[in-house]
Amino acid sequence: MPEMKIAQDTAVTIDYTLRNDDGDILDQSTGGNPLVYLHGHGNIIPGLEAALSGRSAGDSCSVRIDPEQAYGLADQALIQVVPRDRFQGVDSLEVGMQFRAQTSQGPITITVTSVEGDEVTVDGNHPLAGVFLNFDVMIRDVRDATPEEIEHGHIHSGGCCGGGDHGCCHDDQDDDACCDGNGGCCNR
Repeated sequence: MPEMKIAQDTAVTIDYTLRNDDGDILDQSTGGNPLVYLHGHGNIIPGLEAALSGRSAGDSCSVRIDPEQAYGLADQALIQVVPRDRFQGVDSLEVGMQFRAQTSQGPITITVTSVEGDEVTVDGNHPLAGVFLNFDVMIRDVRDATPEEIEHGHIHSGGCCGGGDHGCCHDDQDDDACCDGNGGCCNR
């Protein structure tokens, strides 16, 4: 039987290490918790998904992903100075704090980058916007996704939210938004 190749609607299990161009580790699968994702459904960045297409279990690769195929270029329009009073109920604002903000395009995460008196600078760009990403990947498994996984757009192995840091939500929502709280998925 020929090896299954990574293609649309396959469930892919990978171990990975992500580094920036300086060699600093930005993220990695750890402690025996690989990333399991549904290929072709936008669950990982487009550049990595394209680089993994056609590969099989046991393959490994190192790829450098341009910002345009990852989290995009930094958008200066997403950096704003806002009055301190917009953060009602927050006693102490510090650089690095993150908040959810409603925009005309929906909710985004903003990061406080500066606090000067009554002015707070926030950045709505993804923290990796404009960054070249270097992945070292080992493909552990490739299988056909189930019809339910394809319908839901994410993997259900091990209880979809039972995968440690790599649960089922890949759309910047809390895991509670698509998980039932018991390691299973809701019907979204």
